[in-house]
Parts: sequence; structure tokens; C-alpha cells
Amino acid sequence: MTVYATVDSPLGELLLVGEESASAVGGTALVSLSLPGQKGAAEIKDDWRCDPGAFEEIAGQLRGYFAGELTHFAIEYAPGAGTDFQRRVWRAVEEIPYGETASYGQIAERVGAAGAGVRAVGTAIGRNPLLVVRPCHRVIGADGALRGYAGGVERKERLLGLEGALVS
Repeated sequence: MTVYATVDSPLGELLLVGEESASAVGGTALVSLSLPGQKGAAEIKDDWRCDPGAFEEIAGQLRGYFAGELTHFAIEYAPGAGTDFQRRVWRAVEEIPYGETASYGQIAERVGAAGAGVRAVGTAIGRNPLLVVRPCHRVIGADGALRGYAGGVERKERLLGLEGALVS
């Protein structure tokens, strides 16, 4: 069963979508976390059930993150999202430590797609369904510029500022 809830945040109201899972902490595996006005954001479907209680653990981690008290999420993600290449890129993004950044080119090198693969890496990052918790906001241009973010560059800047990772 697909469940959803909204959670207030400094970035606006977040939409959390999950699948019930006996193995997940709190009983919900996260499918999507999207921001208001986000490109490609999840849209609530008629057969989904609103269940804020299913996301208590995830919401608590988000509150801790936004309060500057949590630097790493311990959330089960629902399997199956993305292509093999996208999943490799997303794993590389998850390895960027809190408070640090990596360039699109560095991510391309890590996944074996250097050179022309930088554009494909950018596309894969843009399709990340788990904003904030899968930290695609930590990926920046080689020149330090804050390039693209599905939730908007101003939110990317806010997240990097929260983590102390803004490049001057």
C-alpha cells in the first residue's frame, strides 16, 4: 500500500511518499520526498492513503537535519526506482559527506562515465526522487557554481548553507 504525508520544513511543505514495509524502521520505505514546485514532483493519487503516522521516524530525522543536529539519514528506500545507471549515480551522491561537495565531473568519474558522461550524470541527479535525504544538493559545477536543483537553486543554496558547505 502506498502511503503519504506532508511535513513542514524550512524549504516549504515536503511531500513524503512511501510503501508499507515490515523491515523498515517505522514500517515505511521511502519512495519519494519532493518539495513544493519541484520539477518532477510526486503527485498524490486517489488510491494512496494519507498516513502521517507512517512517517514519524522519517519526519523526526528531517527535523533533526534541519535543526543542524543530524548529519546522516538512516532511512530505508523502496527498491526499484531508476535505471541501473541512475542507481549507480545516486549511490555515488549518497557517499558525499555532510558539509562537503563534489562536482558533476567527479561523480561521473566515480561511476565510470567521465567526459561526455557528465551530462548523463546531471540528468540522473535531476531524476533523484529523494531530495534532501539523498543529497544531490551537494553536487556542484566544476567551477563551484550551484548548478540546477529540482527544488530550485535557492533551496540548494539553503541546504548547503545549513551544512556549512557553501563555496565562496
